[in-house]
Amino acid sequence: PAISLRRALHAPGLSLIAEIKRASPSKGRFPVEFEVDEVASSYRSSGANAISVLTDEPFFQGSLADLEATCRVAHEGAGSIPVLRKDFIIDEYQLLEARAHGADATLLIVGALTGDRLGELMRAADSIGIEVLVEVHDESEMDRALAAGANLIGINNRDLRTFVVDLGVSERLAAMVPEDVVLVGESGIFTAGDANRMRSAGMDAVLVGESLIVAQDRAAAVAQIKLDAPRGARV
Repeated sequence: PAISLRRALHAPGLSLIAEIKRASPSKGRFPVEFEVDEVASSYRSSGANAISVLTDEPFFQGSLADLEATCRVAHEGAGSIPVLRKDFIIDEYQLLEARAHGADATLLIVGALTGDRLGELMRAADSIGIEVLVEVHDESEMDRALAAGANLIGINNRDLRTFVVDLGVSERLAAMVPEDVVLVGESGIFTAGDANRMRSAGMDAVLVGESLIVAQDRAAAVAQIKLDAPRGARV
């Protein structure tokens, strides 16, 4: 059975989704070589609450093999943690594919789904036992996510059209969200100060990729992000 990502992030303190990715559209391939299972193992042992894996090949040089390798490490033995498949999910087949390769949850990007597709894919995911992290970037997307019943929402601080990052996006949109929705701040989180800013804005968790991947000491980088601070009110 899948491990609940929502439950894993709804923990005391700031939760962390640590991400595995080789490249990004804005920066190209990162100047570091790594084995996926080794990174996943270091994330898990240093206290990440969940692991996100890019499976998109054209933009992120990821693969379903990376997802499988991560799941093997994350799900092994006691204290296993959930794995999120991060990709441009637009149809039901990709949800089945994610589950078949071990993912506990998958990303749904509101801006990439027109009309009723968001609700349809959320229902399809629910029917096969995989959770969804619903990603938004502006007020209208947040309205759509909440109207569709999303209870696990990621606020992407990066505008996917321009690649401009603004942590103020999370601060602005968090105010729209009921307390029982689990909120994740995504993109532009590089330091403990950034993480604290997200925490103060009312985030339950942050998703961090690039800064952990390129860190000399990943365990120390994870510990720095997870510095405990009380969650701010969503106002």
